[in-house]
Amino acid sequence: MEAAKLHPEGPAFSRVIAGVWRWHNVSVDVMERLINTALEHGITTFDHADIYGNYGNEELFGRVVKRTPALLGHMQLVSKCGIKLLSDRKPAHRIKHYDTTKEHIIASAENSLNVLGAGQLDLLLLHRPDPLMDVDEVAEAFSLLKQHGKVLHFGVSNFTSAQFDLLQRAWSFPLVTNQIELSLTHHHPFFDGTVDHLYQHRVSPMAWSPLGGGKMNLDERVFFNLAAKYNATYSQLALAWLLAHPARVFPIIGTTQPERIGEAAKSLSVTLDRQDWFEMLKMVRGNDVA
Repeated sequence: MEAAKLHPEGPAFSRVIAGVWRWHNVSVDVMERLINTALEHGITTFDHADIYGNYGNEELFGRVVKRTPALLGHMQLVSKCGIKLLSDRKPAHRIKHYDTTKEHIIASAENSLNVLGAGQLDLLLLHRPDPLMDVDEVAEAFSLLKQHGKVLHFGVSNFTSAQFDLLQRAWSFPLVTNQIELSLTHHHPFFDGTVDHLYQHRVSPMAWSPLGGGKMNLDERVFFNLAAKYNATYSQLALAWLLAHPARVFPIIGTTQPERIGEAAKSLSVTLDRQDWFEMLKMVRGNDVA
């Protein structure tokens, strides 16, 4: 699988990324199989967050890494922080809230490194925009983590264009991505300026839920015609639809089935005809473009 940069000064990631959000639902042995299957298919980038799996997924992933430390030399690690959930593991949390203070960002990144068994994160994202975010404090936290070699690159997740720019003005290095919900069914960011803004700054979006959670209202006749034409599954067509965009989208797949990982990797070999791209858009919109 080809690797590509999120930004001219950013990290090179596999074009399809493995998301570990649901991986707490499998055993450590199955998780090891998922990691190895992903690597075998060229999916070398793994997307984490401190909160995934009730604050436990990174620790489970770390158990696999600690079994085979050489794995770290073949992967890129992404984590996110800033959300604080109600959890039996976090008794001090009285309400779900956001925390983008310097202390929390640094502590979260350091904890992720500790439980993952890694020396550094390739990318750290703020998970959600925080209405109480002090951009200068965030920039200070980023600077300290970068200075000490704990995090190589930084970005955001679910930020509006204005929120992205606000933080970017306080941070002297480029924010290299905005991880957003983006799929064939949730295609609004292609039309509301969100992706255009990133493209303008040569920032590639990372797309969470790139298959729309599997909920599609498709014209079966059109879909099966396309599946036959490209010898591709629905998932491969939906991922290829995102991969076709010139902003260079990086879809994050969330499967816990090894065979689906291989299926997703093959989506890179599907090159959609321009009219078929718009045909797929019409399937979910119910009408032609204006």
